[in-house]
Amino acid sequence: MRLALAFLLAGSLAAPAFAQSLVYPPTTKGPVVDDYFGTKVPDPYRWLEDLESPETAKWVAAENQVTYAYLDQLPQREPIRKRLTELWNYQRTNVPVREAGQIWFRQNSGLQRQSVLYRQSAVGASPALALDPNVLSPDGSVAMAQWAPSPDGKWLAYTSAAGGSDVKDIHLRNLGSGKDAAEAVLHVKFTGMAWTRDSKGFFYSRYKGTETAADFAKASEHHQVWYHPLGAKTPDRLIFERPEQPREGTWASVSDDGTKLFLSTSSGATGSRLWIADLGTAAKPNLAAKPVVVAAEDDAHHNPLGVVDRTVYLYTTFEAPKGRIVSTEVGNSDRSKWKTVVPQSEAPISETLMIGNRLVVIRLVDVQSRVQVYGLDGASEGEIALPEPGTADELSGRTDGTDFFLSFTSYLRPRTVYRCDPAKRTMEPFYAPKSPFDASQYETRALFYNSKDGTRVPLFVTLKKGVTLDGSHPTILHGYGGFNVPELPAYTPAVAGWLDMGGVYAVANIRGGSEYGEAWHQAGVRDRKQNVFDDFIAAAEYLIRERYTTSSRLGIQGGSNGGLLVGACMIQRPDLFAVALPAVGVMDMMRFHKFTAGPFWTEDYGSSDDAAGAKYILAYSPLQNLKPGSCYPATLVTTADRDDRVVPSHSFKFAAMLQAVQTCAKPALIRVEVAGSHGYRPTDRIIAEVADEYAFALANMELPK
Repeated sequence: MRLALAFLLAGSLAAPAFAQSLVYPPTTKGPVVDDYFGTKVPDPYRWLEDLESPETAKWVAAENQVTYAYLDQLPQREPIRKRLTELWNYQRTNVPVREAGQIWFRQNSGLQRQSVLYRQSAVGASPALALDPNVLSPDGSVAMAQWAPSPDGKWLAYTSAAGGSDVKDIHLRNLGSGKDAAEAVLHVKFTGMAWTRDSKGFFYSRYKGTETAADFAKASEHHQVWYHPLGAKTPDRLIFERPEQPREGTWASVSDDGTKLFLSTSSGATGSRLWIADLGTAAKPNLAAKPVVVAAEDDAHHNPLGVVDRTVYLYTTFEAPKGRIVSTEVGNSDRSKWKTVVPQSEAPISETLMIGNRLVVIRLVDVQSRVQVYGLDGASEGEIALPEPGTADELSGRTDGTDFFLSFTSYLRPRTVYRCDPAKRTMEPFYAPKSPFDASQYETRALFYNSKDGTRVPLFVTLKKGVTLDGSHPTILHGYGGFNVPELPAYTPAVAGWLDMGGVYAVANIRGGSEYGEAWHQAGVRDRKQNVFDDFIAAAEYLIRERYTTSSRLGIQGGSNGGLLVGACMIQRPDLFAVALPAVGVMDMMRFHKFTAGPFWTEDYGSSDDAAGAKYILAYSPLQNLKPGSCYPATLVTTADRDDRVVPSHSFKFAAMLQAVQTCAKPALIRVEVAGSHGYRPTDRIIAEVADEYAFALANMELPK
């Protein structure tokens, strides 16, 4: 297979003749013009926001027909898909949790559409099936996302969602009979599931009034915490709400000993508020307990780790933008009295966990993980050595436990779960993966470059060892840059496939994420968002300058906020890129806050509802900055019809406008996944989508003969 792919890359891959005769579906332009504080902004494709209209459905079908006809002409598409299928076909295990004296985890044998949930009595014991989500729908169109076993191990609460939608139903499975109970909690959104220790019910979150409402998918105000008692006789009980803050999300979790209820709220990526309610005894929790405030302000993150007697330990960024661990007495909300247990350092904290009388802290040193162990008094107990430079994350353990699990990966090491002993500072694999990818042929280079304003930005470049830097290599540059989310080194079969084809894969750790703490995040928000685009453009210039590639062989890729990144950069510097692959992107920045999860994003983006926000957003919003008579990179927009996080109308309107203004022969296509959502595809559809993106990219790069 690799020989076949190499042959495809060795020849000239100029755009097929079909690309020269692309005829896009006619898209009606409407008369809509918005007035933003005196600035008139046309929105001719507003009608594509009506996702239920027959006209929109016809347009999507017509666009998909053109796109798939184009993709069907690409000879490299099928060999790429076959190779990706081979690379995906290995056992993958998710980080487990301990509950009811058992270890619970999801695992995929290789090409299963969804990972299966198992449980086993101990490390090394034989696993038993708990729930196979692949039987929920033969084609994988119904996703199981969240799950939570009851403390007695008799029940499993799990969510199902058509197409992986954010709107989910919670079901209850009797693990003894293997059958679901008749009761279900319908139409929840942005929820967790936290059982009381008596196993008689669980806390969850939902928007007010969405129990039976027909328009529950559009609800975006008055998020509440409820309690569902096991059995259909007693109605669910409202536990907590914040009517004075209608745009805040509200979530609940229960301490491992069952005596404390943690309640947190957040309106974005900058901070959260925290309360604790004393449930009394685990055997008879007091659901009427009044929450006591721990952190009343959302100017920093406040994440509870555990409670010992009356002392609560929490991670916070208050007066510590790179994070610290503090302790305080339950009921004391005076943050000036908090005691620092693990102080802030130059290396920002990315994750924390409390295990027995110890604290586990993961820090990032130039976007590479370090795992450290501390006592509850803050005394350092040393570091747990990792296999190589890479990413440790997804800490999982209990405050009454003696071990914990984490996931480790790098760009060349498949994600591996390890069981860790914090006392001995050792780690051992838990179902080690055996990937068919030969990583020994490749290397990752941890580099740095200077952005437009001189800021030093990390860049990881992964490529074949010994390759000559002569600018001849097809390259994908990936980025995100937002919402305090770091882009950490991670292996995927998709990246392995690109490397296997002779490609170079680069990731820029641009501002807007949390790679260097809250200051790095804040440097890429609101009126500073242009820094994010400047960083990404500078990364592309660096790759070209250092001869990894050339503009005619460079593709850019990103999803969600990263889709916005790609859209903005391809417009600002169309000369710099051959290919653009924006996925589920936020493309209409003037109206993003009017849909689904959009209100949560205003902390990062600002809003066109105020004059200052409208001005700086309009300066870069991809939809509004496409100019007639331009020649933009070959573009394949990808989205899904059930995406209710970044509604697909963003991509619809952007693709329609791009097709209208594109004056050169470079294709401007949109691929709309059916029965998919923002972050969910069954395995076979993930492979198909990646193969389409790669085949499209190679067909539109000028590769050497």
